[in-house]
Amino acid sequence: MQDTDRSANISIGGEEYQLILTTKATKEIAKRYGGLENLGTKLMKTENFEMALDEVVWLITLLANQSILIHNLKHQDKRELLTEETVELLTSPLELAAYKDAIMKAMFKGTKRNVESEDDLKNTPAE
Repeated sequence: MQDTDRSANISIGGEEYQLILTTKATKEIAKRYGGLENLGTKLMKTENFEMALDEVVWLITLLANQSILIHNLKHQDKRELLTEETVELLTSPLELAAYKDAIMKAMFKGTKRNVESEDDLKNTPAE
């Protein structure tokens, strides 16, 4: 696959997927939660178990599809995107709980890389 320095791997239905936080995914998360900083709060404060599962399924689908979209952009052999229904059918609630760690790992790696890039730009002498 690609971009392992900013991804976390999970297995869904026996297939490996990379969860990648892209700019596109960040925009979708911002639309849904009002920003990345609100995501953790939203996931932890979800009183309703079914709602919490829905949020994790949505995030897994979004982040796993980023690696598929990147593959489809770069290669001729197009892969089918995951749907929330597919993720729900091929996972158990126990697996989803474990995937929360992978989601946070992908988010951390994605945002860490962006912060480092911004810091590098700030430290460049003006010409």
